[in-house]
Amino acid sequence: MLRREVLRKKSDFDSLYNKGKSVGERYIVVFYRNNGLSYNRKAFLASKKVGKSVQRNRARRLMKESFRQLSGDCNKGFDIIFIARNTIDGKKEQEVRYSMKNALKKAGIL
Repeated sequence: MLRREVLRKKSDFDSLYNKGKSVGERYIVVFYRNNGLSYNRKAFLASKKVGKSVQRNRARRLMKESFRQLSGDCNKGFDIIFIARNTIDGKKEQEVRYSMKNALKKAGIL
C-alpha cells in the first residue's frame, strides 16, 4: 500500500463518517465516499470490541489481504473505511473476503 493511499487525517475520517454512506455485512462495516482522485484511499479499523491487540491486528490483516485480492476489480476514486465487527474473531480469510466482496458490491465500488 502506498502512503498516499492511506487515510490519516482526522478531517478525512470526519467527512467520511458525516457525509459518506455505509454498508454493513456480517463481519465488516464499510464507509465510503467519492474523493475525486484517480486512486482509492482506505483505512482498516478494529475497535476494542473485537478483542485484545492480537485479535485486532489479525482482523486488520484479514481485511487488508481481502481488499488486496479484490482491489483489481474495484472502481477508483473512493475514500473507504473498513471497520471490523466483533464477529470477525476466529474467521478465515475466505469468509472475510466473501463478506467484503458483498459489501463492496452493495456500495457500488466493486
